[in-house]
Amino acid sequence: MPKPSKRITGIVPSGKDGWEVHFAAWTRKQAGEDIIVLSVGDHDFDTPSETIEACVTAVRGSNHHYTPLPGLPRLRKAMAAASTACSGILTEPDEVIATAGGQGALYAAVQGVLDPGDHAIVVAPYYATYPNTFSAAGASFTVVETPAEDGFQPRADMIRAALKPNTRAILINTPNNPTGAVYSRERLEQLAEICKEHDLWLLSDEVYWTLGGGEHISPRSLPDMAERTLVINSMSKSHGMTGWRMGWLTGPKAMIALMIDLNLVTTYGLPAFISIACAEALENHYGVKDIAERYAARRTVFLDALRGANEVTVRGSEGGMYIMLDVSAVEPDDEKFAWALLDKEKVGVMPGSSFGDAAAGHIRISLCQSEAILKEAALRVRRFASNYRREAA
Repeated sequence: MPKPSKRITGIVPSGKDGWEVHFAAWTRKQAGEDIIVLSVGDHDFDTPSETIEACVTAVRGSNHHYTPLPGLPRLRKAMAAASTACSGILTEPDEVIATAGGQGALYAAVQGVLDPGDHAIVVAPYYATYPNTFSAAGASFTVVETPAEDGFQPRADMIRAALKPNTRAILINTPNNPTGAVYSRERLEQLAEICKEHDLWLLSDEVYWTLGGGEHISPRSLPDMAERTLVINSMSKSHGMTGWRMGWLTGPKAMIALMIDLNLVTTYGLPAFISIACAEALENHYGVKDIAERYAARRTVFLDALRGANEVTVRGSEGGMYIMLDVSAVEPDDEKFAWALLDKEKVGVMPGSSFGDAAAGHIRISLCQSEAILKEAALRVRRFASNYRREAA
């Protein structure tokens, strides 16, 4: 065939990506082994029934046709209301645009603020698609690690040191995937000052904002930051709708108006029946409180079952759907630890280094299982860590 473009071949680098342990765990579970899979961030429960019924009603109501490029007016109004709740500042419908999931919002944000050759800063640990999204835009990026001993909080001095003359944006994620860290107001204010001093965009991934375990602080709400912040959001985590692929981007009206042109050449709008169901879910908060309480309870159960296990240390882990365990005292090679845990105790986890060097020596535990399963998994992790050290000695 003719040669493909450098753009498409350069999005995902070759080599291992850290998902090998997950795929092995899932394959073995499908084959009938007693494997506890804690390596993926997808709910173990269904979308709330009210949302499903809203979608079925919309399908039967002949909502099968094209929709406006920025989203149905009702959907944008509901998303604006959710953004108001998320950020704490009044958001109008023309300050949001509906996208194909949170990843669609991230892609739109990166395409909207970076030209080929521009530079960005990515605060790590990070969600796995971040670097590839910048590569798709032809932009370069520098990863700035957050210290594990500091609870994976971003440090302004490290970000300042990474700035370049062609830096145009900083990307953050709070509550964070994979660490569960919730960035403090003080650290966010420091990042905001950097953005204002150097005229930068701040791209803020807040898809876990309802699962923070306390007050959510959006950098968009900080003084003079609404005009330079783009917030990535999604229905996936907050409303239990991972497979529905509906998200949105919030930002200045002028920027959101330009994003409509991007939708013209990408999604060309979103399905009407899904849009209507999402609007109803947002308007009525279907599942939000229950999902937040469920993950808070699961976090408590897992941490209680782990308490007293001196071989491992919890880092970050205040919010989101994950717990990050420092296993470096047991085995500095987190991938080796993950493979051995799978083989010895039949628990599948993600090696922390899959999400950047800052999480090396850690494993990510997904809370997307029942409390009983999580308690059993914690006991297996404790047993494995204790036995690993004795065997090594």
